[in-house]
Amino acid sequence: MRIRADKIASATRGLKLDALLSLGTEISCVEGSVVACRVLNDKSTYRQLEDVHGRMTSVKRGDVIVGVLGNRQALHGYEGHVPLDAAVGDRLQLLNLGGVIGVCTSANPEVGPPFELELLGQVQTFPGFQSRKAVAASISQPDTGLPELSHSPALLIVCGSCMNSGKTVAASAIVSELNRLGLHVAGAKLTGVSLLRDVLSMQDYGAREVMDFTDAGFPSTVPGNAVLAARRVICGLSPSRPDLIVVEMGDGIFGSYGVQEILDDPAVSASIRMLVYCANDPAGAFGGVLQLREKHDLQVNVVSGPVTDNQVGRRFIEEQLQLPAINARLDAAALGGLAASVLEEHSGKEQPDARN
Repeated sequence: MRIRADKIASATRGLKLDALLSLGTEISCVEGSVVACRVLNDKSTYRQLEDVHGRMTSVKRGDVIVGVLGNRQALHGYEGHVPLDAAVGDRLQLLNLGGVIGVCTSANPEVGPPFELELLGQVQTFPGFQSRKAVAASISQPDTGLPELSHSPALLIVCGSCMNSGKTVAASAIVSELNRLGLHVAGAKLTGVSLLRDVLSMQDYGAREVMDFTDAGFPSTVPGNAVLAARRVICGLSPSRPDLIVVEMGDGIFGSYGVQEILDDPAVSASIRMLVYCANDPAGAFGGVLQLREKHDLQVNVVSGPVTDNQVGRRFIEEQLQLPAINARLDAAALGGLAASVLEEHSGKEQPDARN
């Protein structure tokens, strides 16, 4: 069967698919499988799909979309999983803006019910030169073991209490200020559900190279694959020899996307030079800083996020936690300056003012 896709989701970007696609009727129900579906309903909220270039496109009833089977466990979004089995004509749901598709099991009222999808088939590719032998399309990569991180660049980690806690804003502000100082900065997102938006934000602010876990072959991360995804991304960015990688951890440190497993990985933690923690309120700030210190043996360098939007939250952090509180939106220069100072302290030498 041949179809013409109206929209191809960013989760498939590594495959560089054409709009005209071949479909198979046998569905491979594993994470990473690429499928085509027809949209069955219209929505008034959460009704966009990110394309392979990172552009948000409006989705409407009747559209044929191409996405990836995967899992999601989002506090402020949808929870869902890869179907145990599936056949052409079955109903599935769109679980996120990046094109992850599965069986929705719960939804946050703020985003409403998900798009209902009719499964049209498994996307086929023809990787052999001049070959007519079809292969089920997948974004997954061969398992070659856990990569070594013996020459990892310095890592500046931005994590938070939960999704929507200001992590991307903080990461982008730091990238911008360090880039302005002449440092070669790379950007990475190591956990979450497939979406280009956050790493593109870091690229817009000056990161020379960006990667996320989808580039490593995963539509989303879980405790079982997070360390592998993280190491693949760090190894992928290392050959360009950046001065540091600014890393955003999607979701929160108490979530289900594997943040804790990455922080506990000795190879990753050995490269951490700075830890920025973002929170929405004082309770989230207090609990997160305590959790990182006592469970992961990691010291937070600065707190940011909505908790620092005014002096009330900043005063709590400074007095109760004895930590700097810097709002990334209101004082990006101060946040970037602190990052530069911490990196200089670790390197033992003055950071350059400019680089040719």
